[in-house]
Amino acid sequence: MLADLERQLDACMTRDRHRLRRAIRRLQRGPQQRCRDRELSELSEKIRDSVERREQRAAAVPQQIEYPADLPVVDQRERIADAIRDHQVVVVCGETGSGKTTQLPKICLQLGRGVAGMIGHTQPRRIAARSVAARVAEELRTPGGQRVASKIRFRDSTSRDTLVKVMTDGILLAETQGDRFLDQYDTLIIDEAHERSLNIDFLLGYLRRLLPKRPDLKVIITSATIDPQRFSEHFNDAPIIEVSGRTYPVEVRYRPLRADEPDQADLSRLEGISNAVDELISETAGDILIFESGEREIRETARTLRGRFERAGQSVDILPLYARLPPSEQQKIFTQRHNRRIVIATNVAETSLTVPGITAVIDPGEARISRYSARSRVQRLPIEPISQASADQRAGRCGRIAPGICIRLYSEDDYNQRDPFTQPEIQRTNLASVVLQMKALKLGEIESFPFVDPPKQAMIRDGLHTLHELSAIDESGELTDVGRTLAGLPVDPRIGRMMLAGAEEGCLAEVLVICSALSIQDPRLRPAESPGRADEAHARIARGPSDFLALHALWQWIHDQKAKTSWNQLRRICQHTYVSFTAVREWMDVHRQLRDLAREAGMKANHSSAEPDDVHRALLAGLLSNIGRRGDGYEYEGTRNIRFHLHPGSVLFDDKPKWVMAGELVETTRLYARHVAAIQPQWIEPLAEHLVNRSYSEPHWDRDSARVMAFEKVSLSGIEIVSRRRVHYGPVDPAAA
Repeated sequence: MLADLERQLDACMTRDRHRLRRAIRRLQRGPQQRCRDRELSELSEKIRDSVERREQRAAAVPQQIEYPADLPVVDQRERIADAIRDHQVVVVCGETGSGKTTQLPKICLQLGRGVAGMIGHTQPRRIAARSVAARVAEELRTPGGQRVASKIRFRDSTSRDTLVKVMTDGILLAETQGDRFLDQYDTLIIDEAHERSLNIDFLLGYLRRLLPKRPDLKVIITSATIDPQRFSEHFNDAPIIEVSGRTYPVEVRYRPLRADEPDQADLSRLEGISNAVDELISETAGDILIFESGEREIRETARTLRGRFERAGQSVDILPLYARLPPSEQQKIFTQRHNRRIVIATNVAETSLTVPGITAVIDPGEARISRYSARSRVQRLPIEPISQASADQRAGRCGRIAPGICIRLYSEDDYNQRDPFTQPEIQRTNLASVVLQMKALKLGEIESFPFVDPPKQAMIRDGLHTLHELSAIDESGELTDVGRTLAGLPVDPRIGRMMLAGAEEGCLAEVLVICSALSIQDPRLRPAESPGRADEAHARIARGPSDFLALHALWQWIHDQKAKTSWNQLRRICQHTYVSFTAVREWMDVHRQLRDLAREAGMKANHSSAEPDDVHRALLAGLLSNIGRRGDGYEYEGTRNIRFHLHPGSVLFDDKPKWVMAGELVETTRLYARHVAAIQPQWIEPLAEHLVNRSYSEPHWDRDSARVMAFEKVSLSGIEIVSRRRVHYGPVDPAAA
């Protein structure tokens, strides 16, 4: 009987097999006959339910799956299907726009995948996850959210009937905590692997270890034409299927902003873009895609171009595209219009999204690239020249529907001297979260983890230092009770540490609001063209003794408005008060999730308002490396001998308190402290007891206390927090005393 049941396991859902196999092993060890019969009956029922569930899913797979004939990946469909059938890992390599992202899930469904478990399909960005899920559902002619669904941070539309689950790579990484063998999937598609984000690199290492334990799991890695051999070698020389992406040739023109002759003036970025637009408008008939490094640059370019076309009496639609844009505005990119379009986008349009109708590209050759300095422990967002691979990706966005033109606003010599590839994120970011999860999952030391490109030792040491600062690991590098709790919270370790301290200080309600705000982009907009008006509007609706409490006041104001108006009215109010309605909705989603996580972790929220000092002490527990003491001028001395200034948008910018803590230190034109609060230096020592250095001077006999006394100096990472405190010297140095 047990042997028959074990043979049925292959027909069960993958997520049930391990649990059912353990139950069979337990029965084989031989309990009493009466108990055995009852358990055998229950086990048979569970296996039957799992088999029926799989059969229902098989029946739900669309019988007729059609493929667009104009996509290059379709020509290789049979070859890709054969490779997936015959190998556990396949690398599909092709230029952007070849159809890899939308057609691979359909090929997998036709192979019978997605039945025993879901087809997991990862995307680097939320905007891409939503749009890919909608597109695949549309092509399969199934209602969105049923057979094909998406899951992004704090928003899950999947159900037990989902066959294809499109998610961000961060979601899949977080799921490894509760599903270590990823049993809910029978197939994984790791899309856009060439982006080499931190999440992608961690997933690739995790999967390399997992695959020998899950021989039934298929993994498909997709990459643009950027070093696919590296992925193949990582997975024991997995086969590479190359897919041609462009149907038409692309002409690359170089129009550098820097003048060749000394008597000629250099062009500004906006002048160069305007000249390139004029050139393309006169020579092409399709839409134009302009790449910009950030939201502010997109707004500047859009305003300039709208003015030019209005003065010329031309009807051209100027459409921005960036992550914070409301979904309804993003969707305009994919709808047909009568007018010619100019789409201005961040590098989200470089690989994650294919913008339809593009016949020309303007590439200024720059992007904001996040870089973390392990020495100063500062996250920088400098605008840097993009790599050759990124430049080629941008050029590849045109040439799909007609011959394309790409105008690069830099010289060909400049292009030839650039780095071939963008440095992987794991080599330029804070590794605290990665190290914490690896320790919690018992994956061994980070130095021995099979990363495609291992991180530098300095970055590993910095991640360990951050965790030690947060009391997540002890002196020997082992997880503490705090660390185990933080590992169970799928948030940044600093945010999790603030939550724990908020519960201890009796101000969890306020801390959850602030932590959820720190987890998203600032909902307060401060346009470069009107920062003063934005600051005045924010001061009217939400003022507080610190930037953190100003965020809490803004939260209260939003909920007061929401109680009196509809969502549409609230959207309009936000527009007039320089508040991002999209960010507000995300803020609410994040807050709800953090509140649920806190409740599950046993944290108790306060019901009465907390004192500002209590809130700031709780936040300080996660921000010990971001404290600063004002010097003689406007500059602050921080830990590790760094110097920073308060951000002009801070409510404390005019006051310049003596001691501050910052939510983050970000270097743009200079090193700025954002989200700032005044603190008392005496708060620091109790929280940083395991981090401070103590020194003693002038030991002397004190007649009144009849003890040897000395003066104690306490410092944290180079910044003095106690200068001359009189203490009993006996416990410090008994022999000398």
